[in-house]
Amino acid sequence: MQRSVPAAVVLAVGLIAAPAPAIAATSFTVAADGSGNYTTIQAAIAASSTGGVITVKAGTYQGQVQIPASKSGLTIQGATGNSGDVIITGNKPQSTAGTAGSATVYNLAPNSTIKGLTMQNTYGAGSQALALYAAGDRQVYRNVQMKGYQDTFLSWGGTGSSQIRQYVYKSYISGAVDFIYGNGAVVIDSTTIESLNIGSSSNNGYITAAATDDGNPYGFLITRSTLKSSAAAQTVALGRCWHAGNASDAIGQVLVRESTIGSHVRQAGAWQDMSGWSWKTCRFNEYGNTGAGATNGTSDRPQMSASTAANYTAQKYLAGSDGWNPVQ
Repeated sequence: MQRSVPAAVVLAVGLIAAPAPAIAATSFTVAADGSGNYTTIQAAIAASSTGGVITVKAGTYQGQVQIPASKSGLTIQGATGNSGDVIITGNKPQSTAGTAGSATVYNLAPNSTIKGLTMQNTYGAGSQALALYAAGDRQVYRNVQMKGYQDTFLSWGGTGSSQIRQYVYKSYISGAVDFIYGNGAVVIDSTTIESLNIGSSSNNGYITAAATDDGNPYGFLITRSTLKSSAAAQTVALGRCWHAGNASDAIGQVLVRESTIGSHVRQAGAWQDMSGWSWKTCRFNEYGNTGAGATNGTSDRPQMSASTAANYTAQKYLAGSDGWNPVQ
């Protein structure tokens, strides 16, 4: 399968000007029943200031939510703390809407936080159809659900070696085909990752498709998490080697460490080729995993040494040049 490459995220840079007067951060409530400040999340985003907080009451909210880069520091949170109570839902496929257009939530805002809600794309099989397109640096997703089929969660910072970072904590991600993918530095911590059972006795999909630039040491880290499925044993791959746009410098990096892996994960073929590129051209490893699907010693399951793993922690994946550390 040849995957379309998302359009690069473009940031406008203006001339240096005198600092504007400080504006107090806003706080709004969204409720579909009209009991809040707004009935849609998008209207609240438009009204919010930098660093604002949007609290969303229980309900189902249809259509795309787009958070522009200008809304740095924005927090969107479910009112109840139960991620299943607030559902942002869409069903647009990439085949007709484009990659960004298919995303139920398209978040370009740096330093933003989304917590206590569900983002889902219900389109199903047949096309890429994103629940979340994360396109900003220093983003946190805590106690969220991301649900889709193909390409549920994309972290994409545009082409080149510039890299964005996201931290996903105590959440749930589901899908079947390449449902965690992109070129960002992403830590998925203490999260349940569920591969959908699509009823095959031989191939029930792929969890990751990393396209990390070869100049970046860190791509995807899955740590302290649970990989589960009701699919047949040894029918799901941990990932494929996605050379985005057929680029030779897209040398995906994925580490699954100290996680519990179910029997659905393959022994032979846990990492797979993609679009003519061998999985061995990418940087795939595991470290310290347990469970029925943990490695039994096959050469298809490269294991990282303890000395190397000391430099592949959640903190190191996210630190960048500014020392960002959201890790719980």
